[in-house]
Amino acid sequence: MPPPIARSCSPTEVMNNASLVFEGVSKTFTTGDRSVTALQSLDIRIQAGKVTGLIGPDGAGKTTLMRLAAGLLLPDAGSIHALGMDVVRQPLQVQSSVGYMPQRFGLYEDLSVQENLELYADLQGLGRAERAASYQELMHMTGLAPFTRRLAGRLSGGMKQKLGLACTLVRPPRLLLLDEPTVGVDPVSRRELWSIVYRQVKEQGMSVLLSTAYLDEAQRCDEVILIHEGRRLGQGTPQYFSEPMRGRTFRVTAPGFTKRALQARLGATPGIVDAIIEGEHVRIVTADPRLPDLSPLTSGQGALHIEPAEPIFEDAFIAALKGDQAVASARQLSQFPQVAPVGPEQEAVIEVCGLERRFGDFYAVKNVSFSVRRGEIFGLLGANGAGKSTTFRMLCGLLPVSAGKVQVAGYDLHHAGARARGRLGYMAQRFSLYANLSVLQNLRFFASAYGLGGARGRARIAWALEAFELKEYSGDNSDDLPLGFKQRLAMAAALMHEPDILFLDEPTSGVDPLARREFWQRINALAESGVTVLVTTHFMDEANYCDRLVIMAEGEVLARGTPAQMKARFRSDELSDPTMEDAFIGLIEAHEQGGGDAP
Repeated sequence: MPPPIARSCSPTEVMNNASLVFEGVSKTFTTGDRSVTALQSLDIRIQAGKVTGLIGPDGAGKTTLMRLAAGLLLPDAGSIHALGMDVVRQPLQVQSSVGYMPQRFGLYEDLSVQENLELYADLQGLGRAERAASYQELMHMTGLAPFTRRLAGRLSGGMKQKLGLACTLVRPPRLLLLDEPTVGVDPVSRRELWSIVYRQVKEQGMSVLLSTAYLDEAQRCDEVILIHEGRRLGQGTPQYFSEPMRGRTFRVTAPGFTKRALQARLGATPGIVDAIIEGEHVRIVTADPRLPDLSPLTSGQGALHIEPAEPIFEDAFIAALKGDQAVASARQLSQFPQVAPVGPEQEAVIEVCGLERRFGDFYAVKNVSFSVRRGEIFGLLGANGAGKSTTFRMLCGLLPVSAGKVQVAGYDLHHAGARARGRLGYMAQRFSLYANLSVLQNLRFFASAYGLGGARGRARIAWALEAFELKEYSGDNSDDLPLGFKQRLAMAAALMHEPDILFLDEPTSGVDPLARREFWQRINALAESGVTVLVTTHFMDEANYCDRLVIMAEGEVLARGTPAQMKARFRSDELSDPTMEDAFIGLIEAHEQGGGDAP
């Protein structure tokens, strides 16, 4: 990785050429007996009139950096200038001049869209004469004009994010700080949010600093800052990071191997630092430009097909942060219990026919049908508000079914829901952990809830702490854990009773790419051992891990099939190699135009 850029800037130079400058900034937090250094002697410089991406794993210091830039925190050392103002000496002026949208934007869910706008206009001191034009422009830009009377709490996730951005832009700031604004948002809404951001840059000359967990979004930024453990690893254009990876990225296929099996073998091979499923291939990143000998992997089952792949920012990110951890992570998988499949491999363990859920006259789910086979990873995709989570909760027996037939693990949920739930593991979007309980106390609670007591309960808790590397955090409250470790704890809790069906409702939302890779290694290992997995996700690259999937919109199924079948529908002369995101957006747009129903 290139050496950090370090130079001094006078306040005058800052005002003329940059919107934000950190020089030697450090920040440490103390919790109990533990001190955590969030930023260490950090130097960064944000160009005016540009979109700069802030990228790093969980705990890298991104949110701390944002809060310091907004004048909401003060540094322990160093200087910060925002829009030419000294943030330490003039925090109130900075707060009134800089726009800041945190990860959980403070919308008032019992107020309407219009009332939220009015509230933030009052807070930002926007004059009454200016408001009508501002509201009209913001509602048109975000597509929220038809929903101004709707309560914010009744908006979909994507609509809430767009409303949060609109409230931040009621009085357009010269510097806009966005802390993971697209987390948990579907691809269509993500694209709309990016359109709004770049429109502000173009029309208002705004400078934007944006952190994100989606590494494909780094490609859309003018510049990227990569930080890790509070230090800057590099700053430059996305190409500045990806170009040195040329000659180290390849696509691999192997006849006779499933993509999951091939990925596991490649990921455990010395000299390979990353292996992920990408379409019908496994994409690998090597430690150096010399491709390691991969012929022993096939064990006489056919030759490997290897072709070079164009490097992207994500390759550089993983190579810089992951290093040789791939082998260590792969070894951890051996600690998972092997769940022996019961019955034929092709047996359907989830059967859904004509499923419906009504809330009064509103259909959240309407006439949904699909089946899931044993040991399969099955994806349930859709835009925010498509009915995915409602479908999940019905399949888990957490929400009554209004109409239709649902069988899970051989049990009819209309009559034997409790028995079916005993065979299921469920990991909710927000992980359903008890924030004020420690890691160990959460595990004890879930063991008890699943009827695991005595020696059996103690053994399962010990397994969870070891397999998910949670021993060091066993006394910490779950709410104090980094997001990636919350995810580990939630997954450990869902697997405590060794279920043979696992439901995962957007389990990687907001989690950094390293934690997502580790998570999918675990899921793939479980599927290979016979566990059936049903998953929802907004990360379209994760859809490639699914054996089959359905895509939903407005409570109905638009399409079903394998990822390859979905993408093939959108292959053309202009788009020779469509991605799952291309397919998803194409299906949603066709549906919105009145032609989206598909077999």
